[in-house]
Amino acid sequence: MTHHDPDIGTRARRRVMWRLMPYLIVLYVIAYLDRVNVSYAALEMTTDLGFTAATYGFGAGIFFVGYFILEVPGAVFAARWGVRRMVCRIMVSWGVLAMLMGFVQNAAEFYWLRFLIGAAEAGFFPAMIVYLGGWFRAADRGKAVALFMSAISLAMVIGGPLSGALLKLHWLGLEGWRWLFILEGLPAVVFGISVLFFLTDRPEDAKWLPADEKAWLVGELARERMAAEQSGQTRKLSIAQALGDRRVLLFSAAYFFGLLASNGLGYWLPTMIQALSGFSNFTVALLVSLPYSLGVIAKIVAGWSSDRTRERRWHTAGLLMLGGAGLAAVAQFQGQLALALGCLCAAVIGLTGYTPSFWAYATSFLGGTANAAAIGLINSIGNLGSFAGPYAMGWLKEHTTGYTAGVQVLAASSIMTALLVLAAKTGVKPRPLPAAASSSSLQTSI
Repeated sequence: MTHHDPDIGTRARRRVMWRLMPYLIVLYVIAYLDRVNVSYAALEMTTDLGFTAATYGFGAGIFFVGYFILEVPGAVFAARWGVRRMVCRIMVSWGVLAMLMGFVQNAAEFYWLRFLIGAAEAGFFPAMIVYLGGWFRAADRGKAVALFMSAISLAMVIGGPLSGALLKLHWLGLEGWRWLFILEGLPAVVFGISVLFFLTDRPEDAKWLPADEKAWLVGELARERMAAEQSGQTRKLSIAQALGDRRVLLFSAAYFFGLLASNGLGYWLPTMIQALSGFSNFTVALLVSLPYSLGVIAKIVAGWSSDRTRERRWHTAGLLMLGGAGLAAVAQFQGQLALALGCLCAAVIGLTGYTPSFWAYATSFLGGTANAAAIGLINSIGNLGSFAGPYAMGWLKEHTTGYTAGVQVLAASSIMTALLVLAAKTGVKPRPLPAAASSSSLQTSI
């Protein structure tokens, strides 16, 4: 079979997708579950430890301060040192710290452990985005990022019933919320070690790829990089130049407000639904799974549509506007459970569905280590919004009546994200695929 056989590309893309994507999704589910399981633990932990709403909101959000400090260095190290070793270090360290959350006794310990877990996890997400860029062509990257980031919604879908069940445990004199942290932290250690044996840093080193498929993939990625550089679609900048680029700064600000909205909602959603419904912890956990189940579908469909049309900007902004509208409507229907849940579903669809096209758009104009540093900056500044969102919700709940003011702030943040994305025009025009690749892309579902 020759190098020009059109079936080679189909086979290579399919093999890479099925080899890497299920495993990467599992890693991110574990990461996100250990990040947000505090929202389920809060149903009991805050009462047991005497935490106020502001104490919980600050502890939930301070995770992202540690994350912010080490995110850019982590991204650069991943690009230079290799994703495999970096992800192993990250997962084992955060898994151990996540398990220690099960032994927290006071607010100070709560704050310090959340901060350290954030610092330990820093670099994981940009390392994964860099990794996907090294294995998937630009034409397939939106789908790949969409599938990978569906893990966020899957973690919320899985986390609801799982955390609700773990809250019922009372082993060895420890409360259920303590077992929740211990048992959900353990998989990070196990899978972190497995990364060394399962992942391959570069296609050139993949022993599991047949020689003809490896040659096709390496050649396609090299030609794509060369064509992008020659056409000016990607620029070779220093790390310092990339971090000061106007578009990188606009995407960073956009992600700040986007994560302020999505994590402000995510960390308070279980307690919000409980306040709206009065249902049991387990029922509340199941209800939280509903909007995030729809979010999984929205993320995959949006990523597929963005790839098919080669349009990123309005896919991103449109979904953010839907999220903002859903949040604004929640503030008006808090007394009507069914309507409020419907609005929450719309909000989650918008606030989770925008991310694949956002990242495909934000990574379209830089290459190499500069791109890794830019991803790290966007993600680190963005995740300061993940600190601001939960803390603002807690502070506003204590100083106003109910959740109305907080939800309105989240709605405004979602709209602000959409406006910033629209302002961050990259100037990159999507290139048509070569005829053979285009035909293969249309015939292959991955």
